[in-house]
Amino acid sequence: MEQLGNQAHIDKARGQADNITNAFKAEKITIATEYGDDGEIEFMHATDHILVRDSHLEEVQAILGQPEGFNYVTRVIEGIVALSLIRARKTPRLKVRAGRQPTVIEAIDASDAELGAGIATPDQILTVDPGIPCPATDPEQVYADIEPYPGICTENSGEGVVVYVADTGLLKDADATHPWLAGVRRAPTSAGSLQDWDPDRWNDPAGGVPKIPPYSGHGTFVAGVIRCEAPRAQVIVARIFRLAGSSLESHFVRELEVALRLGVDIFNLSISALTRHSRPLMAFERWLRLLDQYKGVVCVVAAGNSGSDRWSWPAALPNVVSVGALAANWRDRASFSNYGGWVDVYAPGRDLINAYATGPYRCQDAPYQGDIRHFYGMARWSGTSFSTPIVTGLIAARMWRTGENGQEAAAALLAEARAHAIPGVGAILLPCGGRSGHIRE
Repeated sequence: MEQLGNQAHIDKARGQADNITNAFKAEKITIATEYGDDGEIEFMHATDHILVRDSHLEEVQAILGQPEGFNYVTRVIEGIVALSLIRARKTPRLKVRAGRQPTVIEAIDASDAELGAGIATPDQILTVDPGIPCPATDPEQVYADIEPYPGICTENSGEGVVVYVADTGLLKDADATHPWLAGVRRAPTSAGSLQDWDPDRWNDPAGGVPKIPPYSGHGTFVAGVIRCEAPRAQVIVARIFRLAGSSLESHFVRELEVALRLGVDIFNLSISALTRHSRPLMAFERWLRLLDQYKGVVCVVAAGNSGSDRWSWPAALPNVVSVGALAANWRDRASFSNYGGWVDVYAPGRDLINAYATGPYRCQDAPYQGDIRHFYGMARWSGTSFSTPIVTGLIAARMWRTGENGQEAAAALLAEARAHAIPGVGAILLPCGGRSGHIRE
């Protein structure tokens, strides 16, 4: 795997995993990190419960030795429940020490052995974090009056198209600071009120001075990239990944189910996860089945930043548009971008400039770890997180221009992208003003 396996990267990823674990600990949720034979992070998951197909719930409970009548179950989405491991005990099929609650891995191994793979899975962590398992950058400071890059495409509109951005939320007053974000709004909660703002300051324990949190501004940056491609699209930014830029699959899917009520045309998911044995995200798969009931809605997903051909989820699922990143020259694949036959298209993802918070920021990643950078409402950032909203914006713009629905517009753009494929890279889409057939030298 490109860029994987070196000790510096392993140390960086483990440090970011610790940040995520600590953030969830503050919410009284315990997270475990599982490692592969090469020392790389394989996946992260909650430790006190598993996800189970409810058609097999009683069989799984029997394997776990949970007493009859025990029902510590929480609905995740139609067909999937979260099953607590409380009162699970040693059985002939679950070989753990008497008196000890089984681990998530022990419980799933026992289920796999009797019922087959995919009946029970861990409740795994999905993240926007540019360090798990990614080599993409910390945000970089830019001049105070710099324009977004790629720039605002005035020939497109996107008017009437609704885009849902599942992310870290929206910064307060972002629309006032950045005119191209005017009208972008926060997602509603299940109760109908608006979600909290993405906090743009916190008291950094390293110095006690308010600084920009590590994951703040990610959702705002993504929304800004979409708006540059489709300046009048209706963009809704959700604050789902509020714990160190991460969320459990179960929580994420519940939020997406609520979002189906909003009349969304395009879902933009700039998130990724590596999973146990590279198996699909079971609860998210079920959400995609629900999405099929909404004609023409398309889901655009970041391929991830491991520099690897290993499947990253949910991008590797069928029926989504998976987006990798091009390098700054728009001709090569970015070194951090995932790749392979499961990646549908590549778009610029290196050194993009867009809306961000204002204030000091403490760098998280080597070789700049601990350095303070100062931001003035804009940042330069790299990752498939940001190539993805380019594709989302282009789909929205085409929907407005042609009257196609999201799936039709995406299919037409992917056909265009394949027609201009770059050997050794794949199908490509360029922002408004950069024709796919006329790549910059």
